[in-house]
Amino acid sequence: MEILALIPARGGSKGIPRKNVKLLQGKPLIAYSIEAALQANCFSEVMVSTEDESIAEVAKKYGAQIPFLRPAAQATDSACSIAVVQHVLEAYAEQNRFFDAVCLLQPTAPLRSVGLIQAAVAKFKEVGCDTLLSVRSVPHEFHPDWVLFPTENGAKIATGISEFPKQRQLLRPAFHRDGAIYLTKTAVLKSGTFYGDKIELVATDGLPHVNLDTPADWELAEQLLKSL
Repeated sequence: MEILALIPARGGSKGIPRKNVKLLQGKPLIAYSIEAALQANCFSEVMVSTEDESIAEVAKKYGAQIPFLRPAAQATDSACSIAVVQHVLEAYAEQNRFFDAVCLLQPTAPLRSVGLIQAAVAKFKEVGCDTLLSVRSVPHEFHPDWVLFPTENGAKIATGISEFPKQRQLLRPAFHRDGAIYLTKTAVLKSGTFYGDKIELVATDGLPHVNLDTPADWELAEQLLKSL
């Protein structure tokens, strides 16, 4: 199976300016994802999609491919990830290169391990799913069976059940995306979504994790990396 590792890295990040090339424990943030993808040794190609020449140079230094730059229109605050992936697939197709699936590895998850990537790809191939996501368990106090949505006729339990489970132990397993891995078949991506009919999960509970959006997240990442 031909799988492309795609690392998206635009230059105009706002929460943490220039975060993709900002040094995290002495190494550019984007380098963590590039190195993990290369060391996993399970991708046909590891590439970075960016519109920024300086990010491209850093990415090349750490071994990523930059076969083309991203159009500026797809590097704005409002640009969506699926459009970025579709552009990459179309640009490769123009070079007569095709992939069965794409693994989106966002630089904002620098603690993503080589082992996690390998496990995700192995499961994706083994079970034959359309999409595989890395996830973490939802804390029980935020479980959807205990969440209320207001409606015109009064609040309802989010999942549609008629009453709350009486004990925490009775809650169904529930997970939220952690942003580390989105692995999807190309045919699904071309239809305009990351999520096919058959979705599988790989849980990262117990593994060090951070999803970088704010300066506070950056400080946490620094602390976690020091402890590894």
